[in-house]
Amino acid sequence: MIATVFSAGIYGIEGYLVTVECGVSNGLPAFDIVGLPGAAVREAKERVTTAARSMGLAVPPCRKTVNLAPADRKKEGAVYDLPVFLGLMAALGQIDPLPDDCVFIGEMSLSGALRPVRGALSMAMAVRAAGKRCLFVPAENAEEASLANGPTIYAPRHTQEILDHLSGKAPMSPYVRQPETCGAPADVLDYCDVMGQENVKRAMEIAAAGGHNMLLCGTPGSGKSMMAKRIGTILPPMTPEEKLDVVRIYSVIGEGAQAARSDVRPIRAPHHTTSAAGIAGGGAGIPVPGELSLAHNGVLFLDELPEFRKDALEVLRQPMEDGTVSIVRTAGRVTYPAKFMLICAMNPCKCGWYGHPSGRCRCTPQEVRAYRRKLSGPLLDRIDIQMDVRPVPLKDLAERRPAERSAEIRARVLAARARQQARYDGTDVRCNADMRPSQMAEFCRPDAAGQALLDAAFERLGMTARSYDRVLRLARTIADLAGEARISAPHIAEAIQYRFRQGDELE
Repeated sequence: MIATVFSAGIYGIEGYLVTVECGVSNGLPAFDIVGLPGAAVREAKERVTTAARSMGLAVPPCRKTVNLAPADRKKEGAVYDLPVFLGLMAALGQIDPLPDDCVFIGEMSLSGALRPVRGALSMAMAVRAAGKRCLFVPAENAEEASLANGPTIYAPRHTQEILDHLSGKAPMSPYVRQPETCGAPADVLDYCDVMGQENVKRAMEIAAAGGHNMLLCGTPGSGKSMMAKRIGTILPPMTPEEKLDVVRIYSVIGEGAQAARSDVRPIRAPHHTTSAAGIAGGGAGIPVPGELSLAHNGVLFLDELPEFRKDALEVLRQPMEDGTVSIVRTAGRVTYPAKFMLICAMNPCKCGWYGHPSGRCRCTPQEVRAYRRKLSGPLLDRIDIQMDVRPVPLKDLAERRPAERSAEIRARVLAARARQQARYDGTDVRCNADMRPSQMAEFCRPDAAGQALLDAAFERLGMTARSYDRVLRLARTIADLAGEARISAPHIAEAIQYRFRQGDELE
């Protein structure tokens, strides 16, 4: 006898429907799983048969074969335990045939309890696209799966609950997602803690308002990391579409439930010893997302930037332009979204004290140049704001005057983002940093004085075409914060000031 049950799988962050065909026949006892199963899938036979016996269900000695279709796609993970169990029980006549409009995913323990799986949201979206009516997922995956807004979600904690539901003995109630609360991030970190550095905080406000990349260069103790870690307190909340993308990515690494409960944009801060594969993504089998993708719709903070390996830094270049990262391994090619805001911090030299009033730096000019040349020109050209962070004056430290709170800065950022959303309505562009060339021609035309200033800067500073466009995008954000529709000379002047650091004469 053959029984069919529907399940789902993931490849990258894309889900797809899987048909699980279970057949039993006379012959020597055997249990085979075919259809390119991975190691965890092949081990399902041990979990399934032990769980069945622990639940009081008979598993007679016979030949059992399970086919996972499509058979030319590699299946990974323990997500198929539940459908294999149900299909086998149906084939053996232990339960009634399974409905065609239901999909089952979940890992089983030896007692029949259900454990969470990875990629539940992507699989739920695939179920919705296939037109299936019901999806059974482990209780821990229900919240993220419900974000698909498609099939009716059932969230059992034990396989017996599913059997009782299918037989009509104890019908389950559909899972209902709790209302979401959206607000500003918790004020554990706040810009009011930062003494002085008003010019740097202004630059960070501009970066947050337009989604611009930023580099902070300064001596130890000047507040670079302190300010960078507070960038999340002034960023706008994610839109429903942005949150859906973030949850799909985090679901692949098994953190979908936590991501589904948060409206705060992800902030990733990998250590400088992280490899290129850790930054871009990879791993054995199907490549998993790296730090670039985990920072999607959020912030990637790289502290001690020149200490990162050169190959790890160079993988940033293409995703910073395209908003995606493609990983090619022997198991196949996977493309992950990677649209992030890059915040970097670095010291001006190896010892860290170049330019400090104390004169304690002992690096030679050649050593300073060598240290800074660890960062390639094409990478720096993609960073919109490049700031020299000066040491905090003693006066600011001693007086400790009340500084502006993150909530006040965030209000201005939200107002600027609202202007951008109205401007780009009907497109997939959400902030000025993502503006396309055709949109720049429409929205980034400065007045006559602003254009003359920009033309002069292009010649004197040796700007590239990319840096020219990035200055215009930056000026557009500065104008948005000021509530002005037209870019003028003061906006261009401020944008150029942020684009070129005073320390560039050493390069």
